[in-house]
Amino acid sequence: MATAVIQQFVSNATSFGGPQTYWESFDEVSRFNVQLNIFEKLWAAWYLFIQNDVLATGIMSFTMHELVYFGRSLPWIIIDRIPYFNKYKIQNQKIPTAEEQWRCAKLVLLSHFTVELPQIWLFHPMARYFGLDTGVPFPPLLKMAYQIAIFFVLEDTWHYWNHRALHWGPLYKNIHKIHHTYSAPFGMAAEYASPIEVMVLGFGTVACPIVWACITGDLHILTMYLWIVLRLFQAIDAHSGYEFPWSLHHFFPAWAGADHHDTHHERFIGNYSSSFRWWDYMMDTESGPEAAKKRRERKAVKEGKKEL
Repeated sequence: MATAVIQQFVSNATSFGGPQTYWESFDEVSRFNVQLNIFEKLWAAWYLFIQNDVLATGIMSFTMHELVYFGRSLPWIIIDRIPYFNKYKIQNQKIPTAEEQWRCAKLVLLSHFTVELPQIWLFHPMARYFGLDTGVPFPPLLKMAYQIAIFFVLEDTWHYWNHRALHWGPLYKNIHKIHHTYSAPFGMAAEYASPIEVMVLGFGTVACPIVWACITGDLHILTMYLWIVLRLFQAIDAHSGYEFPWSLHHFFPAWAGADHHDTHHERFIGNYSSSFRWWDYMMDTESGPEAAKKRRERKAVKEGKKEL
């Protein structure tokens, strides 16, 4: 049972007057589809209730994005106000003020409503055109997990090269400079950027799954949603400015994390990757004291070999 079943529900509902409330839609889906789990029934009921797939996906996508973005930013705003956590702040002499947080929130909201909302509204027709499934049942968790892992690797590659390009003189001055307003980043500043940068770097988040769908013909929009949620968590946490003993990169060294990106904001160069460290390592664009020390050591070794 997939999208066609939801469309059948909508057709029947329209013919007979349709359910009046969302929970009436849920009861109707549940009555005829006992094999679905609770989340699948809630999903199908939403499309049945709205009776317009583009509108249903658009509302769900934008609401999800706003709740996740500001919901994940909120704990970092609270932590910034608690002195105990100051010892974990990487640049602990630069705690963002309430005024800075509010100024950032206003620009981010403006960007969300003027740049991202129109794109999100077109997401459903684009998803259907490229073969994304929007129906029920949902794909297995293992399938979603390995697809999301692939998206992280692909997006990191896109982000590295385009982010590095944005540090080229004219592009930095006219596009990327606004994102570096805060040399000590904080969570909400993850999407504090010019509209062009939002579209360029955000394209990798959306395009990688779309390309996957085009090649394999096998991708559910729920997988896309979970991927975007995790990508938002990654971006916000990387901008949080906090380094904890339990930070992920201590257990998974290839993970970039806040210390990696905080150095980028502090020094305005190097550490261009989003999620992983390997592109910066391979391209010798790592930044920070340790990276500079390793670079000097490699240079000394090379000069020593030349003298021999």
